[in-house]
Amino acid sequence: MLCVVVPVLNEAGNIAPLVAKLHGVLRGIDWEVMFVDDDSRDGTRDAIAKVATGDPRVRMIHRIGRRGLSSAFIEGAQASFAPYVAAMDGDLQHDETVLPKMFAALRADECDIAIGSRYVKGGGIGEWDATRAGMSSLATRLAGIVLRTHVSDPMSGFFMLKRGVFDQAARKLSAMGFKILLDIIASLPAPPRIKELPYQFRTRVSGESKLDAGVLRDYILLIVDKLVGHIVPVRFILFAGVGAVGIAAHLIVLRTGLRFGGLSFAAAQTLATAVAILGNFSLNNTFTFRERRLKGPRFLLGLLTFSLISSVGAYMNVNISALLVGETHTTWYAAGVLGAVMSLVWNYAVSSAVTWRR
Repeated sequence: MLCVVVPVLNEAGNIAPLVAKLHGVLRGIDWEVMFVDDDSRDGTRDAIAKVATGDPRVRMIHRIGRRGLSSAFIEGAQASFAPYVAAMDGDLQHDETVLPKMFAALRADECDIAIGSRYVKGGGIGEWDATRAGMSSLATRLAGIVLRTHVSDPMSGFFMLKRGVFDQAARKLSAMGFKILLDIIASLPAPPRIKELPYQFRTRVSGESKLDAGVLRDYILLIVDKLVGHIVPVRFILFAGVGAVGIAAHLIVLRTGLRFGGLSFAAAQTLATAVAILGNFSLNNTFTFRERRLKGPRFLLGLLTFSLISSVGAYMNVNISALLVGETHTTWYAAGVLGAVMSLVWNYAVSSAVTWRR
């Protein structure tokens, strides 16, 4: 049996045509389609329900408060017992006629993962402009950092794999962003056997793109997570990076206030601290906790809690550093680093649980 997992977001107009296309190409194959809807507001779920009324092979998962193609595919695959699982977009840009070829290759044990590729002979990227094509090429080269096997199109969202292969990777998946194929291959204990089948990437028919300004951020985080996520949580690394920016901003504002603003040290330090806290909160809200970002009144409440948490962290930093220097005769730089690290861990752990709680 084959399960085709299709993440969707506001694509009501694509549902019936996509199911009709699957009927046309999957004759002779026992199949089902699992739509994973990220809380669409355009009637997508109604469109799925309408088709499902006359076709028991059409199923749906409705997700609330969660977004992302990778996590959608994971949940869709886990909700099925099918021994073969395919990933396919709901925007009709993938060539459904390649699905039987993928299925045949897997059934014949020619590979562990069959990939619809835009970059092998016979494939193509359609009407992409030079900027998007360049970004895709760069992302493909970056993928080589974490992949242990050659894949011409690791960015592809159109592929099929054996259930056992998915199960091997499942517990190590990062589930970040949109590049689930890269995530799967990089999470496997050994390089899988790959077969790439060419297809021409189509122009979107209807619906809206799932890509937004956070795609680059999510992709970089995925690469970092595959490299060091087993040692340090990638979100903590991003939080620490924002903290480093905050320290730089603090020093710049402090120096400016003292030299050009004519402020006393206490006044300049207070201003610099306020700017650093506001900057750190805004950056963390935009990047570190992007999928939980706060807006409106919740933004102001979050700023308040983050300020209080940071104040406690600063208090701990000063007192622990002073204790280490005074009681244990630790060198000033070692005490300073230890105090800063403890403060950083406190700020991250508590703000994750309080300010940006799920």
